[in-house]
Order: sequence, then structure tokens, then C-alpha cells
Amino acid sequence: MCDEEQELTGGNASGRVVRVGETVRKPWIDNTSAVQSYLDAVRARGVDVPKPLGRDQDGQQMVEYVSGALAIDLLPLGHEDLLRVGRIIRSIHDASEFFPIPDPDEWKMLLPAENPNLMCHNDLAPWNLIMGDRWVFIDWDGAGPSTRLWDLAYAAQSFGLLFEGQPVEDAAARLRAVVDGYGADLALRTALPDAMAKRTLAMFELLRSSSESGFHPWADMYVNGHGEHWRAAAEYVALNQTAWEQALSQSE
Repeated sequence: MCDEEQELTGGNASGRVVRVGETVRKPWIDNTSAVQSYLDAVRARGVDVPKPLGRDQDGQQMVEYVSGALAIDLLPLGHEDLLRVGRIIRSIHDASEFFPIPDPDEWKMLLPAENPNLMCHNDLAPWNLIMGDRWVFIDWDGAGPSTRLWDLAYAAQSFGLLFEGQPVEDAAARLRAVVDGYGADLALRTALPDAMAKRTLAMFELLRSSSESGFHPWADMYVNGHGEHWRAAAEYVALNQTAWEQALSQSE
């Protein structure tokens, strides 16, 4: 007897995503084959990421289903949890050093990093972290050539809850916890505040320009609240650069 499909919600840009038994099925896109090879390589270095399972009979990509709660439903994460998030991101980046980076000119990237030198997830955020018996980042469809700085900037901003309405002192403490967990060196800590401002603004600009050009699903997201969220977040991150610099320059 075949397992029934169970539609999974929460994704904004992945197309239709369903659970079938202990697998997740979603559309096979141009980069899927390379991304599945990347996942295999990261797993081979001992990092827990969803196991890629090829294609099903309908041509859909298949990956392992990971049970647990999404981190976005458990925010704000506490200090120890944020340290763990930082350690997981570091383990992913370190494992990625062993995967040959694709030619950036031949890879579709929505928000490209300057001088990409590492294969990265590119959406390491609370809506993509499963927290249960295992802590696993899911939804690797956007993986591609990037840098540690660009990838960590987005993760630190999103897990730190660096957005409008958050007390700056609390956000700075969360930011530091993620970066401490990552074990960032002085150069990375120094570069992060500006990178977070650029990365957050880039997200807003993607949504705004997509709305103007009709580029979906980003155009829909812009008018459904994401545009205003990222506009305000970009302003918040830029206005509080001194707080982020001070938090990241403190001795561990």
C-alpha cells in the first residue's frame, strides 16, 4: 500500500512540497542534482543534513523527512540554543570546504556574494531549522556558491532577531551567542555588522524589484508583508551598527 501525500506548509519559494512516508517530495530544478551531491558530501564529513534520495517515479526530488519543531515556532531561542545553532553552521561551512565550488557564473543565485569561494545553504534561518531529537537545517534548494561571511550574516541576523521592535540590547546578545557558537575569528567578527546590513537590504531589494517586474513568488511575498518586514529590518540593522560592533568585539 502506498503512503499518502501530506502537503507541507511554510515554504515560500519551493513550489508544492509534500511528505510521503519518511520522505519529502518537491520539484526537481536545475541545480537539484548538484545540490544532492553537495548534501552527500556534507553528510560524508559527519554533519547531520537531510539525506538526498534522488528522484521518484514522477520526477520529483526526494529527501529524507526530519521530524521535529521548526525553530521559528520556538523563538526567541535561548543562549545555549543559539550557541548550538552557531556550532551547527560552523560545521556545515567547515564540511563544505571539501566540496568543489561550482562556477558561480553558471549557477543561478538570487543574492550573490562578492567573490564566492564556498558552497553554502544561503537560507540558514529559523524557518529552515528543525529542532527535535536531531537539529537539522532543511530546504537546501537555494544552496550555491557564496562565502562564510555572507551566509553567516543572514543566519546571525535572522536567529538574532535583528528586526524592528526588538530591544537592541537583547538582539545584540543573541547575535553574539550565534557568532560565539560559530567560533568566528576577529576578521569575521569585524566584517559581520556591515555584511548583515548589506545582506538584509539585499533581501528587501530582491522583494521590491520582484514586485516591480512581476518575478514570482517574490513579488507575492513583497505585498504579503515580507516587503515591509525586510524594509524595516534593513533599517534597524543599519541604524544599530555600533551595538553590533560592540557586542562582537567583547572578549568571550
